[in-house]
Amino acid sequence: MRERAGLRPAQLAQQVGITRQALHSIETGAYVPNTLIALHLARVLRCAVEDLFRLPESGVQAKLVGPAPLPARVRLAQVRGEWLAFPAAGQGGLTEAADGVATHLSAGQAKVELFGDLELARRSAVLVGCDPSLALLSTHVARQHQGTRLVLHELSSKAALRALARGEAHAAGIHLFDAASGVSNLPFVQREFPAGDLHLFTLWSWEQGLQVAAGNPKGIAGVTDLLRPEIRLQNREQDAGSRLLLDAWLDAAGISQRARRGVTGYQDEITTPLGAARRIADGEADVAVGPRSAAVALGLDFIPLQVERFDLVVPAEWVDHAGIQAMLSVVQQTAFRTELRALGGYDPTHAGELWKTTA
Repeated sequence: MRERAGLRPAQLAQQVGITRQALHSIETGAYVPNTLIALHLARVLRCAVEDLFRLPESGVQAKLVGPAPLPARVRLAQVRGEWLAFPAAGQGGLTEAADGVATHLSAGQAKVELFGDLELARRSAVLVGCDPSLALLSTHVARQHQGTRLVLHELSSKAALRALARGEAHAAGIHLFDAASGVSNLPFVQREFPAGDLHLFTLWSWEQGLQVAAGNPKGIAGVTDLLRPEIRLQNREQDAGSRLLLDAWLDAAGISQRARRGVTGYQDEITTPLGAARRIADGEADVAVGPRSAAVALGLDFIPLQVERFDLVVPAEWVDHAGIQAMLSVVQQTAFRTELRALGGYDPTHAGELWKTTA
């Protein structure tokens, strides 16, 4: 309101009769003014007091996205006017600040008791995907674009596209290699959104391959070694891009559907690349398909087999969202790219570039 009135902080503070420091505290929400100052501010800015100050909302109704035992801490975001509540779960849930507590669930709608106001939640962009580095991207966005936030919801690539189609996200990070055409991501986007108006931005390419225990004690060299009865595979679920890659590699090696069903652990599925790597680190499996970064994070050895695209899918209606623009800005910055490369196996040379549009 001050900027709309064309006033600098010092000018408004002088006209109201307070210090510039006091005005700054009011504008940032660190100090609640008394009635007299509030009335003076409203008179100078030619508005009602209610335009400047309002009671915080005590709670909202939100669609609970993902299973969670109630009560549960949740992060909130708005998509197409609907509040979505994402449970703060796992290790990230212990360190990330939540917006409130979901205390009651009825017909998929949760009652959320708020910890504070909803301003940050209103400016939050929901990003779905399974690349572990998306958490790093979220950290850089929060650091460089105050007042904007990414709410991450971890889903495998096909599930991420379906969530985007249901209106449960603003963007999806995906890696889905179509072996028949040799094209990544675009065929799957076109099948999920046959009449959609979407933008595909390059995020990065990454190395995919076989994660094995440190020192590779089982001497695994390629996918044909999965047929050895003593080798225990940790597979990913069918919606995962890594599962698509594994099946494409098995097809290329001439390993039939019947033969792969005999692979020890082929039916043993897990939902995240870090979860698969952790099974190997814990000695519960010998090999898993996944990115080099997950192997590096858990101290595993890695056998590279393919370089794969990782793209950001954004419906046209959300391209100008502050959170999406912040994300695209961050991935083009040297500081983020340097740190991403340090994770292992990433090439962000073309990060943030528009690759394809669909209509």
